[in-house]
Amino acid sequence: MPRRQGYALLIALVAGTAALAAVVAFTGSLLFSGTRAKAVAAPGPQGVARTPAAAAHSTGHWLATWAAAPVRGETGPEQGTDPGLRTIRNIVHTSIGGDAARITLSNLFGTHPLRIDHVTVNTRPVTFRNAPAVTVAAGGQIVSDPVAVSVAADADLVVTLRTPTARGPVTVHPNSHQTSFTEDTNGAWSTTDWRYLTAVDVRGENAGGTLVAFGDSLTAGSGSTTDANSRWPDVLADRLNGRYAVVNQGIAGNRILLDGIGPRALDRFERDVLAVTGAKTVVIDLGINDIQAFPRQTDPTHITDALRSLTERAHTRGLRVIGATLMPYEGYRNWTPAQNAVRARVNETIRAGGVFDEVLDFDRAVRDPSLPDRLLPAYDSGDHLHLNDAGYQRVGTLADVRNLLRTRPASDAL
Repeated sequence: MPRRQGYALLIALVAGTAALAAVVAFTGSLLFSGTRAKAVAAPGPQGVARTPAAAAHSTGHWLATWAAAPVRGETGPEQGTDPGLRTIRNIVHTSIGGDAARITLSNLFGTHPLRIDHVTVNTRPVTFRNAPAVTVAAGGQIVSDPVAVSVAADADLVVTLRTPTARGPVTVHPNSHQTSFTEDTNGAWSTTDWRYLTAVDVRGENAGGTLVAFGDSLTAGSGSTTDANSRWPDVLADRLNGRYAVVNQGIAGNRILLDGIGPRALDRFERDVLAVTGAKTVVIDLGINDIQAFPRQTDPTHITDALRSLTERAHTRGLRVIGATLMPYEGYRNWTPAQNAVRARVNETIRAGGVFDEVLDFDRAVRDPSLPDRLLPAYDSGDHLHLNDAGYQRVGTLADVRNLLRTRPASDAL
């Protein structure tokens, strides 16, 4: 299904919400009544848990086609009133296709066990350790069994979850720039949060590996059009045309050195990059929030040393590392000449080499030639920090696709 046609699937889903909810409720209750769900142990420090390798009897190989980093625990009045049965339809957009899928569910920020009694991928039932229901411990995650379902590249995929209670906090990835749906006994509504779902892997033979886009709001796509799939990782995935997977692990507001919105990049790198199924390449675009957000980092070497440490960690696992320069943001509310000088020093060090294996010069690609500390107006979303669709299109074209499709061990780099 072409990218721009995916939203038609959502319209059909909304139209059939009531009927599907009734079927799921009846079927899910029957399935759960005969199966005892097992709690999944919490993972190690910082919630890191590796995605397991493909089963020995599999044909082809497993790669992540989509992922979203868990950011926070969502709480609100709906958790306090406990509306009961809740159905969540996470709409995600694939980068590559395959003949089978498996999903990862996370209860990282939950303070109670998460009970899921019915799951489907594009209406195909999903099991966990051969059971149709599962309980995920607070702080834990689980990977489903493989389900035989045809997954198309560059298409919307619907992962439907049902939980019989709405006890929070709910592990979410907010500001997804994708419309999903949630329904409970109080009604149904659309949302731009992905709930509980953090990865979709597919089994296939056509793609050579997975590229992880690791960054902040400029990777997550702040300023892009909702449901247009116009973030720069989407643009890159289109150019790779199903030959290489691309997953977006951007978190808006994320920093390298300090916790804040999501755990700091130094701590989430294992979970959100190294543990991604089939990861061979990572593109790192981080540092602007360390510079512009309070408390501000005033020493550029702290940023570049941290970026270099991420590269070294990736190399120990055989990943190739591509890094981006930091884009201009004069005119944004937090901009100061002093912090802009820190950004310039970071970019100088990145361009000089020794931080990444390869550099994508996002800064030069989107800045105004006459005012180089500002974004080119044609690429500015309006806040002078985030790009619009045209800007993301521009930076999404910078990577050399031919190099990405060639496997190069880390020993050949740096």
